[in-house]
Amino acid sequence: MKKKIAIITMGVKLNNEPGYSRFKYLSDFLSDAGYKVDLITTSFQHWEKAQRDIKKIRKDKYKFRLRFIYEPGYKKNVDLRRIISHKIAAANLRKLLKKVGNYDLIYCEIPPNDVALVAAKYAKKKNIPFVADINDLWPEAMRMVVDIPVISDILFYPLKRDAEKVYASVSGIVGTSDEYRDRPLKNQKLSVPKETVYVGNEIREFDEGVEKFSDGIEKSKDEFWVTYAGTIGTSYDIQTMVLVGKELEKRGKPWIKIKILGDGPMKEELERLSAECGCSNVEFAGYVPYGEMAAFLKKSDILVNSFVKKAPQSIVTKIGDYLAAGRPMINTCMSREFREKVKKDDFGINIEPENAVILADAVEKLYQNEARRKEMGRNARKTAEEQFDRPQSYKKIEELIKRLTEESKDENRNRT
Repeated sequence: MKKKIAIITMGVKLNNEPGYSRFKYLSDFLSDAGYKVDLITTSFQHWEKAQRDIKKIRKDKYKFRLRFIYEPGYKKNVDLRRIISHKIAAANLRKLLKKVGNYDLIYCEIPPNDVALVAAKYAKKKNIPFVADINDLWPEAMRMVVDIPVISDILFYPLKRDAEKVYASVSGIVGTSDEYRDRPLKNQKLSVPKETVYVGNEIREFDEGVEKFSDGIEKSKDEFWVTYAGTIGTSYDIQTMVLVGKELEKRGKPWIKIKILGDGPMKEELERLSAECGCSNVEFAGYVPYGEMAAFLKKSDILVNSFVKKAPQSIVTKIGDYLAAGRPMINTCMSREFREKVKKDDFGINIEPENAVILADAVEKLYQNEARRKEMGRNARKTAEEQFDRPQSYKKIEELIKRLTEESKDENRNRT
C-alpha cells in the first residue's frame, strides 16, 4: 500500500502564478517515487498579495491532491495583518488535518512558525514522523525591518517560542542551507536525520527558457550587463546597485548597464532614486516569467547576489538560477556558509555590501578580465549541475522520508 504524505506550505507557485516552485516540484517528485501526496496550501497568493482563483487552478492536472485552507491575506511582508493572517491559516489547517488526516508522515515548511506548529502537534498526536523544511529563520529575518531593543524581543517572542516548539518536535530536518539545517540543534538536543537540499531548480527547464526567449531580448554588442534578479525589499541592497550605475557613468563607462529584474515593496522608492540620480544606465525591468528571466540571466555578463549587511539569508532561491546561467557572480551576502562556497567552488567573488565604490571596482575588475569571467562561468554551471539540479538533489529528501516511514512502521509493529 502506498504511503500517504502531507506536504504543507503557505508559499507555492501553481498554475502560471509568480513565486517559488519548490513544493510543487517536491509533490511531483514524491508522487513519481510511489507516494500518495496531499499538497496543502493557502487560498492566498503571497507574491501577488491576492486571493487565488482556485477553480482555475483546479482545472490543471496534478499528480497529487491539492487541498486549500482559507487565509485572509495581507499587503506587506512584515505586517501585523500577516501575523493575524497566518494565525487564521493555522487554525484552518488544524481543522483540515482533523477532517482529512490519516497520513503516514507530515512534511511542513517553516516559516510560518505557527502553521508549522499545528502540523508538528498533529504528527505527535498521531505518532507519525514530522519533517521540517527550513527555508528561512523567523524571527531573525523580521529584525531586518523592526529591530528596536526590548520592544522587538517582546513583539517577536511568540515567533521564537513557536519555532523552538517546532524544532523540538522534528523527526527529520531538511534545510535549504547548512545554517538552516542546523538551526534546530542550536537550543535542542536532537538525534534525527538531517539533510541540506538547496532550493535549486530544474536545469532542463532553465535551458528551455533560455532557448525560447533569448532571441526576444535585445542587447547591443557594446553593452555589458550587470544583473540582479529577485525581490526588491529590505534585505536586498538594490540601492547600492543604483548608485553603482551612477559611479560607472562617472568613470566613463556608461555602456556597463545595471539591470534589475523583479518586484517588491521598495521598487518605486528605488526607481525614484534612480531618476533623481539621473542614472541612464540603470533599468528596472520588473517581474518577468521564469523562462524569460533565465534568458535574461544568460544574456548578462555578471550577476549580483545583492544583500545588505544585516540580512540573515544564507543560500537563497535564486542562486540555482544564477549558477545555471554560467555567469560570474559578485556576492555581497554576509552568510559565512555562502561566502565560503563562492570561494571554494570559484564561481565569483565576495565583496563588502552597501558600498558603491567597492561594487563598482569589482564590476570593473571582472569587466577587464574576460578569461577570468569565463572560468568563473564554467565553474558556476558545473556547481549548478552537480549540486542544485532538483532531479538529483531532491533524492536526498525522498531517502530521508523513506527511512522515517519505514522506521515508524517498524516501531508501530513492535508496539502491537
